[in-house]
Amino acid sequence: MTKKILIIDDDTRLRILLGKFLSENNFIVELTKDTNEAKFALSSNQFDLLIVDVMLPNQTGFEFTKEIRQHNSIPIIILTARQEQEDRITGLECGADDYLPKPFEPKELLLRINNILKRLPSDQVKKLPKIINFGDFSFDLTQLRLKKQDEFIHLTEIEAKTLKIFAENIAKPISRNQLCDLLKIGDDRSIDVNITRLRRKIENNPKKPYHLQTVRNIGYILYP
Repeated sequence: MTKKILIIDDDTRLRILLGKFLSENNFIVELTKDTNEAKFALSSNQFDLLIVDVMLPNQTGFEFTKEIRQHNSIPIIILTARQEQEDRITGLECGADDYLPKPFEPKELLLRINNILKRLPSDQVKKLPKIINFGDFSFDLTQLRLKKQDEFIHLTEIEAKTLKIFAENIAKPISRNQLCDLLKIGDDRSIDVNITRLRRKIENNPKKPYHLQTVRNIGYILYP
């Protein structure tokens, strides 16, 4: 299953760039600007790794990491513009798995992420429910069947496979490149056409979608 990463950084430009880069490298990414947003995301979703900036507006990354470690063993990489060795030690003492000073090459971050995730035991693979609900709809992940209340809605094979990807990663943005890879489609314009057709079946107003929304500069997301 695609790994899910939560980024916590108040630098909008860096946050978006990292989100786009990691999405293009087959991760599901959620972006938050402070620890309040991050805690809300963690309360309703499961992630495989956190990327946490040190200098945040309402709580430092060190404080947040220490708080998370009281009840969660999720891997954490700390980012900081400060170069002092003492900060690196502080981050590791708070429970971070790795520490990366800014500026850095995105490929180095990707390498560190992959190295950490390779060490995770196989029993941490998350089990999904058989049926995912969003709005008035329910989608059976095993049979790939969509229902609106008690009425079945016909899906083409590609529509069903697309909805399955979103249902398995509900409330997580998925890039066009990821969809192309997972659906084995070479043209991302075909992805957009497929999304349009799917919206006609699950949205009251396909031109103003509520469930299957566009995430600017990244791709699409299915909201419950």
